[in-house]
Amino acid sequence: MRLLAAVLLCVIGLSGSMPQIRATAAPLPHDAYVWQRAWTPSVVSSVSRSADIVRAWRLLLAEADASGRWAAVNIPWPDVQATQRPVIGVIRIDGRLDEARIPAMLDQVVARLEPVSAILAGVEIDYDCPTSRLATYTRFLAALRSRLAPSLKLSITALPTWMTSNQLEPLTRDLDEIVLQVHAVDDPRRGLFDPDQAERWVRDFGRRIHRPFRVALPAYDVRVTWRSDGRLASVEGEMPLRAGRGGELLAAAPEAVAKFLHAMRLGAPEGLVGVAWFRLPTDADSRAWSLQTWRAVIAGDLPPVRVSAGLVPAERADLWTVTLSNDGPVDAPLPRQVRLDPACEMADGANGFKLAATGRPLVLEATGNDRLRAERKRIIGWARCSEPGRVDVVQ
Repeated sequence: MRLLAAVLLCVIGLSGSMPQIRATAAPLPHDAYVWQRAWTPSVVSSVSRSADIVRAWRLLLAEADASGRWAAVNIPWPDVQATQRPVIGVIRIDGRLDEARIPAMLDQVVARLEPVSAILAGVEIDYDCPTSRLATYTRFLAALRSRLAPSLKLSITALPTWMTSNQLEPLTRDLDEIVLQVHAVDDPRRGLFDPDQAERWVRDFGRRIHRPFRVALPAYDVRVTWRSDGRLASVEGEMPLRAGRGGELLAAAPEAVAKFLHAMRLGAPEGLVGVAWFRLPTDADSRAWSLQTWRAVIAGDLPPVRVSAGLVPAERADLWTVTLSNDGPVDAPLPRQVRLDPACEMADGANGFKLAATGRPLVLEATGNDRLRAERKRIIGWARCSEPGRVDVVQ
């Protein structure tokens, strides 16, 4: 009995230091960031078409760059209000802004919130604050809270690196909500999102804070360039890199994000109240998932991908265009290889593919980890073949 009692005490002691786990009886609600600086017809259309699966919009209102210059976003408020969803206005502050200038930003933040405060349900500050400056940030948020209407909820975007700081608890103590960002451009080997790392961060965060929080998940890719010393040189997240600049694609694979959401459905840490997606996909956003893929991931119903390759006749009788087709309802990763028929004597790649330095049959190899959107086609090269034959996709 004494041994059993000792074991029970040990278990109780361990459970006190572990994050509380709950099985979610209902799916977590989903917010969406609308981060586009220009509200094009494509953005407006996505907002209208996605309102049925979105709890609240998190709209970029304005942002301050590293020098303190402000840029505002012109939002078509009637289109947003027509969705009948709450709106959280987001103010973005560049993390490179000099620490001494942070207190002076208060008046400017308030000035940008006042004209739309009657429309907003809350305010979010998105500031990638260096961990060493969290005390200054805490004072800034306290001053901002005192100047906001009591009806406005105050939230912030939080970084996993902050969990190493003793300042995390004072920083979050008086906030209504926190959004933990678990996607980052820091290690190209992990891509943009690692589901196992994200789950560790979320569970650690749930143990550290005692406030409601959401997790920000990516629905986009970025192209990055690196300096010779391995440091990040540039990030392009909304459009392809300009010609000649090269770059590496860091992907947030739908399958990886779906895996994380499945883990949260099985048992999420206490305090996790929802998901905030960055960013709302649109038909014109070449770096985001398609709307169909996003909706499938949210629903937990990501079907198998269906990518096929084929030869399309070109101008000459023996010349063929090599194409890829995604016949499925969701985005698909490009195949690693496309093997041509032995009857093909010459070939070359295009649009993310190159001719492999192999013998026969000729093989086109993917040069990156891009995706092909649902129900789309892509020309990936040409081939000279004596007669049409089979083309094999190798995933």
